Amino acid sequence: MYLCSRYNGFLPQGDKGRRRSKFVFYKRTVANGVKRLRHYVVRTPHSSQAILDANQHSISYTLSRNHAVIVEYTSDEDTDMFQIGRSSESPIDFVVMDTIPGDKTGETKVNQSTISRFACRILCDRNNPKIARIYAAGFDTSKNIFLGEKSLKWQENGREIDGCTTNGVLLMHPKGVFCGGEAQYGRWVETSVGGGIFSLRESRSAQQRGQPVDDITNVLQDGTLIDFCGATLLWRSAEGLAKSPSKRDLEREIDEINAGRPQCPVGLNTLVIPRRVSPNENQQQPYVYLNCGHVQGLHDWGQDRDTGSRKCPICLEMGPAVKVFMGLEPAFYVDSGLPTFAFNPCGHMATEKTVKYWANVAIPHGTNGFHAVCPFCASPLSGSPGYVRLIFQDNVD
Repeated sequence: MYLCSRYNGFLPQGDKGRRRSKFVFYKRTVANGVKRLRHYVVRTPHSSQAILDANQHSISYTLSRNHAVIVEYTSDEDTDMFQIGRSSESPIDFVVMDTIPGDKTGETKVNQSTISRFACRILCDRNNPKIARIYAAGFDTSKNIFLGEKSLKWQENGREIDGCTTNGVLLMHPKGVFCGGEAQYGRWVETSVGGGIFSLRESRSAQQRGQPVDDITNVLQDGTLIDFCGATLLWRSAEGLAKSPSKRDLEREIDEINAGRPQCPVGLNTLVIPRRVSPNENQQQPYVYLNCGHVQGLHDWGQDRDTGSRKCPICLEMGPAVKVFMGLEPAFYVDSGLPTFAFNPCGHMATEKTVKYWANVAIPHGTNGFHAVCPFCASPLSGSPGYVRLIFQDNVD
């Protein structure tokens, strides 16, 4: 199983330790999962035995200054627990950072992150690896989770208590098989600390929870999107990845297009699609005119210096032109084949079905907004439909 963030195969400054563009889940040598044991009411949660015991996993729900519910957890030999969050502390297995749309250098910083330091935990069944459940919030270095007095929480009829984190952990399961070319986007919901599923709140951090959703579970499936309000991850199963193109497959597609020796009709030079983004200007670098899809080299013909727009010398269509780069993260592909389409405005290439799938997926943005983005760089898509068919001057057409 595999979690992937919105970077094109690698972080701009390189994958280092637990801070990576992707994280692979393996069965642990020794189970470290936990399961709910019991809950009880206390008056001073920070001095209770469960909170002070560094070997005891517990969740504290503060209802008022002198009233809290402590939920104790015990070891579960049948599950492995993995934790995700912004913190670099040892309980976090996969460190995630805020995704900056279009950032290719990693130099852009966020002044104040909206991603929780201990955002969520995933419990994988050791006997059935297809079952992986996600829960909001993760245990800190003291093996505790604290939901303060102002956080969203509820307890019905004195029974089990539950709650949500400040900005929530949102899920979207795809409809149909993700990697088969026929998948459709699903419905965004929120998962709670206890693993319940609810409709979205009125705004991201609203104090009124959504309605319970009975036909959706917190079991991750191939193609599930997980949103932390600042970063969105994609969950891929081992079975699903086996049907997806490999990185080598994608590189072979680049080689096949380059073997056709696409030409620039103005410079009359051969264009070469690069495998990685380069800051240096290259005369062989292809550009795509986003309003018509014609692929050419860099030249000054038809350029409007005031607006930066360019007139395509083939069809005379006026509009922006951007560099063409291959989408190299295999996990984002919903099928295999030649990358004959590109996202607008970033120019990342992918297969037709892959581009059309992501152009129809609304990713959470801000407190209650949504917009479609390129999966390879998180750039918001422009225009309608948000992509363009690539037209090369070579034998690929």
